[in-house]
Amino acid sequence: MDTKIYNIDNQKPDKNIIEEAASIIRDGGLVAFPTETVYGLGADALNKDASAKIYAAKGRPSDNPLIVHIAEFADFLRIAKEIPREARLLADAFWPGPLTLIVHKNEHVPYETTGGMDTVAVRMPNHPAALALIRESGCLIAAPSANTSGRPSPTLAEHVAEDLGGAIPVILDGGEVGIGIESTILDLTEPVPMILRPGYITVEMLEDVIGTVKVDPGIIAADSSIKPKAPGMKYRHYAPKAELIIVDGERAAVINKINELTDEMHAKGKKVGIIGTDETVAAYRGDRILSMGARDDEDAIARHLYRILREFDEEKADLIYSESFSTPRIGHAIMNRLLKAAGHQILVV
Repeated sequence: MDTKIYNIDNQKPDKNIIEEAASIIRDGGLVAFPTETVYGLGADALNKDASAKIYAAKGRPSDNPLIVHIAEFADFLRIAKEIPREARLLADAFWPGPLTLIVHKNEHVPYETTGGMDTVAVRMPNHPAALALIRESGCLIAAPSANTSGRPSPTLAEHVAEDLGGAIPVILDGGEVGIGIESTILDLTEPVPMILRPGYITVEMLEDVIGTVKVDPGIIAADSSIKPKAPGMKYRHYAPKAELIIVDGERAAVINKINELTDEMHAKGKKVGIIGTDETVAAYRGDRILSMGARDDEDAIARHLYRILREFDEEKADLIYSESFSTPRIGHAIMNRLLKAAGHQILVV
């Protein structure tokens, strides 16, 4: 299959391009498109065969639910068994935006979309091109990240082409995404709403709207006995091809330890990549040293994470050492992704 890549103006996407992509969705096909978080791989959420194509293209486990993307709140009513009061309040506060809400599904949503579960995950993306595609298609669009399952999520169309080129008909190229990590997932089917995946919308932001919110302990746990509630969260995600190890501690100790480990690997003929910040990269001596940005710029760190992991693949690094990024606002979300990419390998110094 030849994959067409169309450059689009995110604010005013070409109507003809959107119409072509929308017709593919209506016909049960797949389209990769930008959102404010990462690129998504979209299909008609209410067409079980179309949803099955997503799993096949990505190599995604079939019990990993898909997120349904909507363009109007009225679309939520089409797929939810009921809309909890908290969902309405959160939608008013954060939609369109990087928040996914889990509610009980109705009979119109196939189990192929929900990973066999009686719940459905829903969000309204804050991206004009994504919203235009949903509206023009007339469909609700199921869309996980547009990458091979387990790989770093795509923040550029080039990342999508690298993983799925030749497997899908169209990629809409809207340039680099704005946020760079996936949406916060909040389960509203629990007695107390529970975060199943941290993201740009934080616990504090949610609690300002609906009161007490819990966090699933499995999302950051290395202990295999602590299981995340969402089936998809049990799989390794975001991983580069090289082994990734996080080094945590005071700045000087981290720099010294990473340089020590790098010297040991160099003595074995290994190629080493290092992930640091603007403040520390000059202190390292790896083969490729990349900065996530200034340490106090959390948005830049989130936006750069997946691109940097993919760059080390291009460099064919044998091993990657990374600083820890426990930043005040969205550090929980950043570390969730980094820990899963590292298979929870973390060295405290």
